[in-house]
Amino acid sequence: MTSDDLLARHRAVLPSWMPLYYAEPIELVAGSGRRVTDAQGRSYLDFFGGVLTNMIGYDIPEIREAVERQLSTGIVHSSTLYLIRQQVELAEKVARLSGIPDARVFFTNSGTEANEAALLVATNHRRSHQILAVRNSYHGRSYAAMGVTGNRSWSASPLNPLQVAWLHSGERLRGLLARLDESDRIDAAVEDLREVLATQTSGDVACLIAEPIQGVGGFVHGPDGLFAAWQKVLDEHGILLISDEVQTGWGRTGEHFWGYQAHGVTPDLITFAKGIGNGFALAGVVGRADVLESVPAISFSTFGGNPVSTAAGNAVLDYLLDHDLQANAARVGAILGDGLRAATADLDRVAEVRGKGLMLGVEFVRPGGTEPDPALTTRVFEACRAGGLLVGKGGLYGNVVRMGPPLTLTEDEAREGLAILVDAIRTSVAAEVAA
Repeated sequence: MTSDDLLARHRAVLPSWMPLYYAEPIELVAGSGRRVTDAQGRSYLDFFGGVLTNMIGYDIPEIREAVERQLSTGIVHSSTLYLIRQQVELAEKVARLSGIPDARVFFTNSGTEANEAALLVATNHRRSHQILAVRNSYHGRSYAAMGVTGNRSWSASPLNPLQVAWLHSGERLRGLLARLDESDRIDAAVEDLREVLATQTSGDVACLIAEPIQGVGGFVHGPDGLFAAWQKVLDEHGILLISDEVQTGWGRTGEHFWGYQAHGVTPDLITFAKGIGNGFALAGVVGRADVLESVPAISFSTFGGNPVSTAAGNAVLDYLLDHDLQANAARVGAILGDGLRAATADLDRVAEVRGKGLMLGVEFVRPGGTEPDPALTTRVFEACRAGGLLVGKGGLYGNVVRMGPPLTLTEDEAREGLAILVDAIRTSVAAEVAA
């Protein structure tokens, strides 16, 4: 069967609003370490990791063996109505690592479900459906999660069970706060929060949900310390803080284990997903016991925290800590980030190289300003694939190349990928200039 056959079958039975990467979509059939192979036998260095999900890489013996041990018991699923040893052990680790005292953990299958669960407990705890969210954010595809998503491209319905008020993100490149000096941006964001509370709410707001680095939004983030400044205002009103760590968690930013730690604050709730399962469906919310215990009726996830996924999760987390992958993300991420900034400093088509650790974005614009250039971004994106490198796309305007490689990425692989990416950028820019 050829890839063309599979593509035709895909289009015949799956909805058109499910995107496929590349002008000629590829099927990945094998993987090892940080490399994958497509159905045509072409090998790629993977800098996107299944959307930042294959955090440890592919075909990792420790993870495979943990899953195989669980499979050999014959218990793939029991539901959470029974004790699950792997689930309890993983919850203990997550609670300990969360930084939240006396924490409780609820497991789900995806980041969307994790954010739904966080919103469920926050609205119950505060007896309010009023939510503060951040412009350019993404929190999932279900109604409530989509309702707090501030990115039109990912808002597939105008229906919303929540009353949402929107805050400025504090990004550096465009928007009202971008006009200010970095030192003034946090004060302006606090003023914005106070005005929103005074004008768009009735006061009894449930929570603020925010990403330390906006994932789908193109790895945009405000200044370090922004969350702490927001929290001072939130605390005046008893409003909870939810840190959406679906993409920033587990040491990916290099400098910290969680993205929120760059802000000098401890959230009431943290949502997590993606990397902790390394491809197995695993996510959840961890938070203060009094908040997690606010749900007034039975609520459980049939598959959330199932024996196989939590077996994988335990192996992933143990591997992550045993190999100090946070430090590796900082070290190898610096090779990529510094290398990209140096190699593109003379290109006015590159507006910004941003991010932290192994969470990096390159934003492309038209000459002479900050007007987004999604066409150039697509050209670079396709050129990377042609050169043997898989990257992602994102940003509010679809003009950001996103990179979230496995945290096991080596220095040599970082330099290899950097060379492919720089060549893709330069040849794509040259081709547009020549045209």
